[in-house]
Amino acid sequence: MDWLRTGAARLTGTAIAFFAHLVTAARAIWMGIEPVPSQRVYFANHTSNGDFVLLWASLPPALRARTRPVAAADYWLTSPMRRFIGRDVFRAVLIERDAARRSTDPVSQMAQAIETGASLILFPEGTRNMGRERLLPFKSGLFHLASQCPEVDLVPVWIDNLNNVMPKGEIIPIPLLCTVTFGAPMHVAPGEDKATFLKRAETALLALAPEGQDT
Repeated sequence: MDWLRTGAARLTGTAIAFFAHLVTAARAIWMGIEPVPSQRVYFANHTSNGDFVLLWASLPPALRARTRPVAAADYWLTSPMRRFIGRDVFRAVLIERDAARRSTDPVSQMAQAIETGASLILFPEGTRNMGRERLLPFKSGLFHLASQCPEVDLVPVWIDNLNNVMPKGEIIPIPLLCTVTFGAPMHVAPGEDKATFLKRAETALLALAPEGQDT
């Protein structure tokens, strides 16, 4: 029955991408980079539970098929439906957020996914940003992953306005226009330390935000 589950996952993924575009009329903007099938880590700002869905849906189908979001295991494994969507539809790399319960290092999980040829979607803030700051300080995972996989392009992605489509606590989206802006790829420079790299990554991401945006 694996073929049936695979077919159902493919159809569900197509439906989710269609719905994401229907609600947001999402426009993908590629700045300094083209949507070609190179292996990448897309790292984005995080203000909504729908962030990785919209980013994933904004990729061309060929890129979408090889791109896996990094997501919280404690959320996506709580029900059969979520397990099906998380594991089968998105093929998410499921990370245990509670360090005391981890049996595998999250960076190792991500690096293993990259070794299989996958691209990743990652939110280096680590949690949803519900404040007035444009970005929360980046966690160290992006640096360690970039150091382990130095050949992979790190692509900053700014997701704009999705927090207004899916405000916290709401389950019915509000139709609004959104943009997903992909920036020029970056890598860890030889000898670059963690703090310098993370600051550079934050700056590259912020450079994609619309002028005058407060969050």
